This record gives sequence, C-alpha cells and structure tokens, in this order.
Amino acid sequence: MEIKTFCVVGSGQMGSGIAQVAAASGLQVIMTDIKQEFIDRGLDTIRRFLSKSVEKGKFSNEEMDALLGRIRTSTDIQAASEADFVVEAATEEESVKFKIFSDLDAACPAHTILSTNTSSIPIGRIAAKTRRPDKVIGMHFMNPVPLMKLVEIIPALTTSEETLKTTWDLAVKFGKTPAKSEDYAGFIANRILMPMINEAVFCLYHGVGTREDIDTVMKLGMNHPMGPLALADLIGLDTCLAIMETLYAGFKDSKYRPCPLLRKYVEAGWLGRKSGRGFYEYA
Repeated sequence: MEIKTFCVVGSGQMGSGIAQVAAASGLQVIMTDIKQEFIDRGLDTIRRFLSKSVEKGKFSNEEMDALLGRIRTSTDIQAASEADFVVEAATEEESVKFKIFSDLDAACPAHTILSTNTSSIPIGRIAAKTRRPDKVIGMHFMNPVPLMKLVEIIPALTTSEETLKTTWDLAVKFGKTPAKSEDYAGFIANRILMPMINEAVFCLYHGVGTREDIDTVMKLGMNHPMGPLALADLIGLDTCLAIMETLYAGFKDSKYRPCPLLRKYVEAGWLGRKSGRGFYEYA
C-alpha cells in the first residue's frame, strides 16, 4: 500500500517530532490537536529544531521552508479523513485513546491504517474500539523523534500482515530502524526501561543516594548517555507513572509497582522539564 498523506493526532513533543520526520521523508502531513495553541507550540518546536539544523549546515533555508510547507494543521479530527496512514500521539490515557480511535474509525476511509504511539497500552485493546482491527497497529517512536533511530512496531493479534509490512516500510522511509514487539503491556522498550527508572526513584526514596549520585552511577558505570532520573524528567513523570501503572495492571507483578515518590511528584505537579520541575529544577 502506498502512503501519500500522513496524519498525526497530537502536536506535543512526540506528535510534532513525528510530523517533522514524516514531512522530511516527502509525505504530505496533517497535524491535528484539540486547540490551536497546542498546534502553534508544536509548529514552533519543529521550526526551532530545523533552524538549529540550518545553523549547523545540515539543512538549507529552502529545504526547511519546503518541509514546513508539507505540514498543514487542523483542530478538527475529521481532517484525518484525507490520510492514508494515521499516528495517534495523544496523552497516555486509555479513555482518551479509545475515544480518538473511535472517532478516527468513523472519519477515515476503509483503506486507512490507524496506528498509535502508545508507550505501554496493549494494541489489541485499542483495536477493539474500531471496526477495522486488521488495520490497527502500534508505531512507538522514541524521544526526541527526529534524533532517535528506533521505532517499535507492535501488531495486535488482529493486525494483518499487509498492515505490518506497510508500517515497517514506512518506518524505514522515515530513516528509522524498526524492531518488532509482541503485544504485551510496555512492549520491549518500556518493559525494560521503566522498571529501571522506577528503581532509581526507589533509590532516591530510600535515601540510597542523591539524585546526582544515582544519575552519575548510571552514566559513568553503565555508560548511559543520561541518568534515569534526568531521563524521567525528559519523558515526563506523569507518563512514567502511567506506564508503570499499565505494567502493574497488565502483569499483576509487584516488581512493576510505581514508587510512592514518583506518584507524590506527579500529584504535586512536578512533571519534569515540561512543568519546570521534576527530580531536577529547570528554568
């Protein structure tokens, strides 16, 4: 199946990044969100990234303008009706995603593939909210999308081989390296990553080390580019908590129990970089 028009639902950190790589691959892109201010913020994120690339000589001004010209926006999810392929990149809440997929299923023509950038929610559960479960799949990008090479591809039990192949080929077209995961809560990336982050929060909670010491041990001892607490701040502590809760609900295993300190920070509104404070403070 040939993909000509691509739609992203959600213009936040992930959605704007996905829109950027899709436009960079030459596709016509529709980026939607519920408010114009969210869309404007997403476009500004894309412009800032591209401007830095121009300064470094990776892009010309003409190429930047051409890329931006391939992105159009809308606050109406019905705009997705023009797309051959949709990626949902909304907040990590089941009820929100279920509603979006129900709306997309009603709006989009029968051939359109509906994918989700969910970082932990089983794809089959989302596919069941549509009348096209064979055309629903997980396409989990890493943050920051323009720089990270990996895309997890997660077919549900009902996903067709054609949908899997089209999604795989699209990830390659975006310049990414796809990896297939079976449809279990957290998939591969977050089933491994989030318990590590959660354990780092437990170390802080129990006073095993300071935030700086914990991150230094993982950076210098395990050669990680970023410590787990700083990474949690980048991801968003609310997202980390939501993923841990999905893992805990999916497996009923105590090793996935979210650290009380993580929940306490989220309840206080300390969500990481996006709120100005998480485990670290940000200007």
